[in-house]
Amino acid sequence: MTQDTALIDATGTPEDAAAAPERKVFIKTYGCQMNVYDSGRMSDALASEGYVTTDDMEDADLVLLNTCHIREKAAEKVYSALGRLRETKKVRAAEGREFMIGVAGCVAQAEGDEIARREPAVDVVIGPQTYHRLPQALRRARIGERVVDTEYALEDKFEHLPDPTKTKGRVRSVTAFLTVQEGCDKFCTFCVVPYTRGSEVSRPLLQIVSEAEKLVADGVRELTLLGQNVNAWHGVDAAGRAIGLGDLLYRLAEIPGLARLRYTTSHPRDMDDRLIEAHRDLRMLMPYLHLPVQAGSDRILKAMNRRHKAAEYVALIERIRAARPDIALSGDFIVGFPGETDEDFRATLDLVETVGYAQAYSFKYSTRPGTPGADLPDHVPEEIKVERLARLQELLLKQQQEFSQSLIGRTIDLLLEKPGRLPGQLIGRSPWLQSVNVDANSSQIGDIINVRITAAGPNSLFAEVAEG
Repeated sequence: MTQDTALIDATGTPEDAAAAPERKVFIKTYGCQMNVYDSGRMSDALASEGYVTTDDMEDADLVLLNTCHIREKAAEKVYSALGRLRETKKVRAAEGREFMIGVAGCVAQAEGDEIARREPAVDVVIGPQTYHRLPQALRRARIGERVVDTEYALEDKFEHLPDPTKTKGRVRSVTAFLTVQEGCDKFCTFCVVPYTRGSEVSRPLLQIVSEAEKLVADGVRELTLLGQNVNAWHGVDAAGRAIGLGDLLYRLAEIPGLARLRYTTSHPRDMDDRLIEAHRDLRMLMPYLHLPVQAGSDRILKAMNRRHKAAEYVALIERIRAARPDIALSGDFIVGFPGETDEDFRATLDLVETVGYAQAYSFKYSTRPGTPGADLPDHVPEEIKVERLARLQELLLKQQQEFSQSLIGRTIDLLLEKPGRLPGQLIGRSPWLQSVNVDANSSQIGDIINVRITAAGPNSLFAEVAEG
């Protein structure tokens, strides 16, 4: 089979979708927002095979695990889930019913052959760069071939995926993720992303705008642009000029019906002047920025290969806040990196005190096989990592609570996203990404309404509809 034929076979046609028997797929998504986006696009691609999504794994003909390799023991969790699925497959086989198992995502990319060796019940293993070929892989598996497809694709996978429109069995939200950039060239010594997602690749401007327009036409009001280093996105405009993420945001802001824009995750080295200007000029660009720093010690930042210093990060935050005073900051932190001393950890606490975060994610360092960090000397004892993480999280939680409390009494615009637990209650996200509960009987999902914050809980806000 030639490559071109394989792509046509993988993508399918409307006639194929009409002829295929209806099957159900259950997709379990682990990890980051990009995996959430990828799961949605795999669902779109599977529609050509007659698949509709289901929330009930017991009702599925295909279970797909879309995996993440960032956290510790990620692979073990996958193998544990596969063990349970193996038993289900035996039961289905005894009943004469089809039950296929697929593993996708970063664990699949990193351990594809090992997954196939250790778990014979798996039919398909497919990496994040080749999931557009999932329909073809399932066809091959259905006739008895075990498929491991983790080679980096030469073709642009997004060119071979169906349009992101409504598909049977999957209801669109008023918010959506849109991948604009993949991969990483930074090679932080603790991170597996360059090895599982590949080098930095930016989707073309027109391709992104086209997908965004289709999503908005389908009822989406808020878009979150995704990338492993999203602010490393670069492209070419209609005049042939090189542009960056800031220019892309200005272009997307022109789409009629689109009300809100966000993006994640950023790297401090790629935060340029044009992107900061976008935060200043675009009111629809929400005042929330996730900008990981990882540590406050220059010595540890160098060992992590972050290629910036703590003072440079703080100066960058000051420039961003000068452009958008109401912006809220989120960050990532790793404690107990090899060689981290009490003084190094104190520098991280000092940086957190200086910046002030509305939200943050913090973790103990854990080794990732194949990364340079795994081979560094002077690993920090586990009990010290536990103690440092507790101190850091106590400070970060205090800052988060202080930020939430500061919003009480303020009137904000709220995009209503889904029903709440109580009759008449709806839930939306604040401009700073907190969940907000409000009684809004006269409003509906997709509306943007004015609400007044009345209370702040541990993980969400409460509000009432503002008068006038």
